[in-house]
Amino acid sequence: MGFIESMKHDIQTIRERDPAAGSVLEILTYSGLHAVAFYRVAHWFYMKDHKVIARVISQTARALTGIEIHPGAKIGKGLLIDHGSGVVIGETAEIGDYCLLYQGCTLGGTGKDRGKRHPTLGNNVMVGCGAKVLGPFKVGDNAKIAANAVVLSPVPANSTAVGVPAKIVRQNGKRTLDLDQVHIPDPMFQELCRHRKHISDLEDRIAELEKIIDNKNEQENKK
Repeated sequence: MGFIESMKHDIQTIRERDPAAGSVLEILTYSGLHAVAFYRVAHWFYMKDHKVIARVISQTARALTGIEIHPGAKIGKGLLIDHGSGVVIGETAEIGDYCLLYQGCTLGGTGKDRGKRHPTLGNNVMVGCGAKVLGPFKVGDNAKIAANAVVLSPVPANSTAVGVPAKIVRQNGKRTLDLDQVHIPDPMFQELCRHRKHISDLEDRIAELEKIIDNKNEQENKK
């Protein structure tokens, strides 16, 4: 699909899915649309192995829009980046058709993988504001990622992922998990508990070694 045809799909998607969208002229002022347009040009240069030019274009887009899309990413038609500030899309990320991304979301990596490092979104996927989707796994068609969720594993099609780390709470219209927002485990507190346990074990071991050393010293002094 050519640049003009892709942009027509992007504009039409905004008109259909953004209740604040007015005329086409108004839509042409959207920073999300600008970022996608810059990306499509940068991606063309990237695929022609003009990677320096591609990076210059993508970094210019980042400075102008606050949205960072690596030119190596693969993005289908009809992408809507709503508001958009702070959105980051990594080099090996893949986005299907008619997806919706809100401000502050990240399609990134964990730093542990090589090659394919970023997620693949199916068609018609929604990623809420502030959500982080990290790793080389698939998010199925029509899936929804809740705001501020941290997704570290695959998400089935037609499902909703919520929480930190994210859990599937709804699939195919049926609830799969009652998410307790009050008593949900705190990952930072759990990590602190693990560190405290480790430190306590080390202190016990040091105390044992000190006793062994003291006993040896006493035996040598008696000699």
